[in-house]
Amino acid sequence: MKKACIICLAALGLLVSCNISKQNENKELAPPNILWITCEDMSPALACYGDPYASTPNLDQLAEEGVLFTRAYATAPICSPARSTLISGVYATTLGTQHLRSDISMPSDFKILPQYLNEAGYFCSNNSKTDYNFSFEGRWDDQGNQAHWRNREPDQPFFSVFNHMITHEGPTNSLSEEDVATLKQRHDPDQASLPPYFPDTPQMRKIWAHQYDLISVLDQQVGELLEQLKEDGLYENTIILFFSDHGFGMPRYKRWLYHTGLHVPLIVRVPEAYKQLFDKNAGSKEDRLVSFVDFAPTVLNLVGAEIPEHMAGKAFMGPGTEKEKEYIFGARSRADDLYEVSRCVLDDRFIYIRHFMPHQPYVSDAIIYSDMKAGYAELLRLRAAGELNPEAELFWQSKEYEELYDLQNDPHELNNLAADPEYASLVEEMQGILYQWMVEQRDVGLLNESDMMIRAGATSPYEMGASEAFPVEDVLKAANLCGNPEATVDEAVLLFDHADPAVRFWAVLSLYSAGDLDQVALIRLKELLKDPSLTVAVAAAELICQMGLYEEGLAVLARALQEADHPTLVLQASISLRNLKEEAAPLIPLINEVFPAYRGEVWGRYKDWIYPMFIGFALDQVYLNCGLEIPQ
Repeated sequence: MKKACIICLAALGLLVSCNISKQNENKELAPPNILWITCEDMSPALACYGDPYASTPNLDQLAEEGVLFTRAYATAPICSPARSTLISGVYATTLGTQHLRSDISMPSDFKILPQYLNEAGYFCSNNSKTDYNFSFEGRWDDQGNQAHWRNREPDQPFFSVFNHMITHEGPTNSLSEEDVATLKQRHDPDQASLPPYFPDTPQMRKIWAHQYDLISVLDQQVGELLEQLKEDGLYENTIILFFSDHGFGMPRYKRWLYHTGLHVPLIVRVPEAYKQLFDKNAGSKEDRLVSFVDFAPTVLNLVGAEIPEHMAGKAFMGPGTEKEKEYIFGARSRADDLYEVSRCVLDDRFIYIRHFMPHQPYVSDAIIYSDMKAGYAELLRLRAAGELNPEAELFWQSKEYEELYDLQNDPHELNNLAADPEYASLVEEMQGILYQWMVEQRDVGLLNESDMMIRAGATSPYEMGASEAFPVEDVLKAANLCGNPEATVDEAVLLFDHADPAVRFWAVLSLYSAGDLDQVALIRLKELLKDPSLTVAVAAAELICQMGLYEEGLAVLARALQEADHPTLVLQASISLRNLKEEAAPLIPLINEVFPAYRGEVWGRYKDWIYPMFIGFALDQVYLNCGLEIPQ
């Protein structure tokens, strides 16, 4: 080990020992190891959380030895935006990583948690998922499916992450018997307690039971990992955090900006020797509000490292822990090829959601919502037969532009209180808090993805968003027109002349809900088909087509579809074409020409997991919408 590293470790050990109880004043305490055990797509469906259907003995034992957080939340209801926040301590909507899988540039000096810990002498390993929406290269000491704390130098403190994928929506919806072969006892579908927004059918009960079987398999895997820690004699000097990346991989959970999509389990075990860092009784519950944005600063605080000023989160463990936060914030942007902009704020009782594109339903005709997944297959079957329950039918309907739920009295979020006069002042207050957060955090998700990437240019969305190139307050004011029942066509048309293309973009989208267009407004809208920003022109073209003026609108979409140097523009155009259903048919010959550029081996069809996949999703759905088979 290098001399500098040894000096750093000694200094770190001394710093940590100063924060431990007085009984250790005369002996140096080694820096604590940190172990993150994460899993995919899982709500707090554990026996230790009071779920009588769950069978999770290893995690229950961990909770008995540690602390159970009851109000821990992801910052997004889907993986990569949530994971980018987790590892950076910065909101995805600030970094520009708010969309599901993208390729975002970062400033050259931008560091994430393992890099800061590495500077403090820690060995950092990740096994093995990253999915940050930016490059992980050079940020870990050990990265991949063989990464392990066992690969470190002798006695070196470690930060290790293990990601378990068995509870992901893929295994949940595949119903594979092989995935649960290690279980001696299976969950009885007849004993399942379905949430009220799911139809109570034998198939849905089977899916729900299988989901809990997978959680039991996860519990086995966690038990095996903890046993490795004990075998290595590290259990009593390792702080363990177990959590999920967001809610269940089922409809109304994953991709939904509700409590169901954001609420995650969080179990923290702090060994006795380090109790001064988090002095809570074993087996206790902690009700403070905790967000993914807080995890990175918390780990740095636990090891005695300085928390960088740019991190938006606050430490919830360690010396000098700040008082409990009052609010948690969440965001939903593009997920796969489903584009929307929704933001939420919640406190210890209420959740307020603002949908900036309420005309977009949660579920559209899209590959990702097809019958390839068991959960959606059952919903689609019942819907086709006219037997779908009303709560599930809402998945296909336009959203309310704002929602407010009382989580204490309405834990399933079924009774929207936003239009109730009794809650008008609360709605106004929470909307104000949400908008203030969006402005303060420089929410670049207010820019359409193609506009954000073009505007960032050779720099990064993070740097662009912090500059005058992004007039966030003007853009938010324009976005607030969209879906707002008090907005008018005249207000929107006035913004067609605004200098910033993002303002013009939102002015176009606001027309979806602002009412019928008169001849003057229609003429002005047509002018935007020639807007210098192709992002704005595509938005205008889709609306023009929705109004039946296909020739003019499709010409613009065709132009954008050929912008190969700007894949986010191609994606925007592809999504618009998918939204046009069978009316996109005139562009099928062009789609046949451009599709080969995005073809590859991922899923046996797409070039890679980022933009080509989602362009492919949208264009494949165009084929289906037009009554055609997907070309092989």
